[in-house]
Amino acid sequence: MTTTRNRVPLHSSDSDNRRVRRAMRANVAYFAEHRDQIAGRLREIDEEWDIERAIEANAAVIAFAGIALAATNSRRWLALPALVTSFLFQHAIQGWCPPVPVLRRLGFRTSYEIEEERRALMALRGDFGHVAESADAALRASTGETNATVPA
Repeated sequence: MTTTRNRVPLHSSDSDNRRVRRAMRANVAYFAEHRDQIAGRLREIDEEWDIERAIEANAAVIAFAGIALAATNSRRWLALPALVTSFLFQHAIQGWCPPVPVLRRLGFRTSYEIEEERRALMALRGDFGHVAESADAALRASTGETNATVPA
């Protein structure tokens, strides 16, 4: 069984993972040049839904709709919440379910990916006792690396 940190990226396409990574790197690079705007970006990140929350909300809405339809129309609609909860269980075990590729393409990130950007921005701001000189240095600091290069 994969770790919670890696399960969604391991079950996402390489192109989706690269897109998420590129967007994060672009954000950090932008804020390396506009440090006065970091506090605003950190507030935005605080409000960002991670992919787990999006999957949970999606499952709850669809399951509730199935139950409501079963109560008002036909019991056959109970198949919908049964299907959705099986997908939710599959996601809990494997880190993949049918909504994951769609949500990744829409830009949803894991909580770890969100936290990585937060730590990089905080490093740029100097929250860890040393102000990161560049976006690359901030990204290295966010992952605990010292001299390693940041993967694309």
